[in-house]
Amino acid sequence: MPTYDPIVEAYMPNLENLKKQAKLILRWHRERHYPVAPQIRGHLPRFQNMPDSEILAASFKLGDAQEMVARQHGFDSWQALKTGLSATPLKAKTSPSKATIVRAEPQLFVSDIQRSCEFFTGKLGFSVVFSYGKPLYYAQVGRDGARLNLRRVERPVIEATVRDAEELLSASMTVATADEIKLLFLEYQSTGVTFHQTLKKQPWGAKNFIVKDPDGNLLQFAGPAN
Repeated sequence: MPTYDPIVEAYMPNLENLKKQAKLILRWHRERHYPVAPQIRGHLPRFQNMPDSEILAASFKLGDAQEMVARQHGFDSWQALKTGLSATPLKAKTSPSKATIVRAEPQLFVSDIQRSCEFFTGKLGFSVVFSYGKPLYYAQVGRDGARLNLRRVERPVIEATVRDAEELLSASMTVATADEIKLLFLEYQSTGVTFHQTLKKQPWGAKNFIVKDPDGNLLQFAGPAN
């Protein structure tokens, strides 16, 4: 299932690549691909308060797509982006010697997409990146650099007692410092989440805690001990 995140901001591509990305966004909008609607809403202020269906039904031109690409790169407009590109020295093109994986997105199996989205946004401070299907059967939630894909299933994939006894994690997320893992634990403690394990210092030099979502998925949050 694609996440439709068209811009990887690890580098500044050339203008021709940016034009192609804008045309791709425009095509997705014309083809009514629901995952692109949250991307539009998140980057173009005039779509900020519109639901996905209205965004996909609204007038959306190439200029809108170009503005969206510009904002994804930190510019206010397409013209500002072009000016910024012209002021940046071009690097010689080189073919990569190996592929680079830029993101991992664990998939959680859940029984109710809406309930899961409400849990992640209300309890864990995530936001909904997109949701898909009528009725809903797929969604993505994100917080900072973390992305979790939610897939609806009719029955549990893993037997609950086995998962708890073996601590079979569905996802593991990390923060950079010891202060941050403590802050995150206190944040989640205040929202009333169910902990499978509270904050604990581990022998291998980390501190972690494990949260249980409404479907019993175990989510580990970890950081340095010192």
